[in-house]
Amino acid sequence: MTITEVAEIVGISPKTIVRWEKVGKVRKAKRDWRGWRIYDEHDLDSIRQFRETISEG
Repeated sequence: MTITEVAEIVGISPKTIVRWEKVGKVRKAKRDWRGWRIYDEHDLDSIRQFRETISEG
């Protein structure tokens, strides 16, 4: 999945995901041959779980 697809599923912006990666809140994404971020189901779950923890607080 692309960063845009993950962001839409989770309900946040792609910039938010990039920010969380930079500060170490979520694991950095793998990259494809173009250097674009790619995410799998595990990445999606971890981003979704992190978002839920901050929205609860």
